[in-house]
Amino acid sequence: MKSLTVILEWLVAPFLFFTGYKSFRDNAALGNVRLNRLGLHVFRAWLADRMARLRRLLLGRYVPDSVRKEYEKNGFVMRESFLSAANFEGVRREVFESDWPIREMQQGSARTRKVFLDMATLAHSHPNLFQLLSSKDLIAQIRYVAGIGGEPLFTIQHLICEAGQQTDPQMMLHQDTFHSTAKAWLYLENVPEDGCPFSYVPGSHIRSRRRLRWEYEQSQRARLHPVLYHARGSFRASLEDIRCIGLPDPVRFVVPANTLIIGDTSGFHARTPTAEKTVHRIEIYASLRRNPFLPWTGLDFFSLPFIRKNHGAWAIGLMTLLARPGWVKMPWKKTGHGKLRS
Repeated sequence: MKSLTVILEWLVAPFLFFTGYKSFRDNAALGNVRLNRLGLHVFRAWLADRMARLRRLLLGRYVPDSVRKEYEKNGFVMRESFLSAANFEGVRREVFESDWPIREMQQGSARTRKVFLDMATLAHSHPNLFQLLSSKDLIAQIRYVAGIGGEPLFTIQHLICEAGQQTDPQMMLHQDTFHSTAKAWLYLENVPEDGCPFSYVPGSHIRSRRRLRWEYEQSQRARLHPVLYHARGSFRASLEDIRCIGLPDPVRFVVPANTLIIGDTSGFHARTPTAEKTVHRIEIYASLRRNPFLPWTGLDFFSLPFIRKNHGAWAIGLMTLLARPGWVKMPWKKTGHGKLRS
């Protein structure tokens, strides 16, 4: 049975090479030491980077020069006072005072409670949230950082980090995957130094020779790496690794409420640990990840009009459908209906 599984993995592998599939552990071909010694992983990372650069030439006309320059230098974009004061207070009121269908995921010592948002649901009941999710400026910036067009998935996120616990896998510097992808946070509350702030290594989104050399070395031993996330293509890195690549230390985003951060999470980033208290943080969160080898920016399934308005429901529905035969793991468990702080 094991031999049959390996054979199937090799047969499927050619179809995975030019997708965003990243796991060394779960596919014998992608994790093959000989192929990666010949440069399979590094070639995929290099080609994905070149394709993202080409797509950004098209996407760049929709964002200001300041956004392009900040991203190209750092790998992230930060905007304080992103919304007007009135609109921001409206968003806060709608988020905190409404009852929501809540799902939850546990990662080590951290719990994330999440509400998947749909434009169709928000249109008449939550006008400020609807306006935010409809913002052409916000969507254009997320697309530019991701290096691809498409519809970001928006959620409300309640992060709960237990004090003194270091088992959260997000607290170690890591890259999400080998290609550009965007995550965005609009903080609804101040993020203090002890509030598990997001941290990012400036410039780590750039596939320099030293960075590709490091990834080349990791690819040859990733399949058997003891850290599961690393073995599945989300490489973990130490500060020593970062400095050997020639990168600066990470910066922490201790920021006021109403700050927007969009990061290319193919760069090294982490959630800063806290030792003093249990942290509760509520934010608007968005993500955008598509096949990194596409030569175009459009033709996104989730951009179809009847799907775009119900993006959250479609995302949950597809994850549930694929989880039934065991093709994917469904991490988001239903926990009930109510207010996020309850």
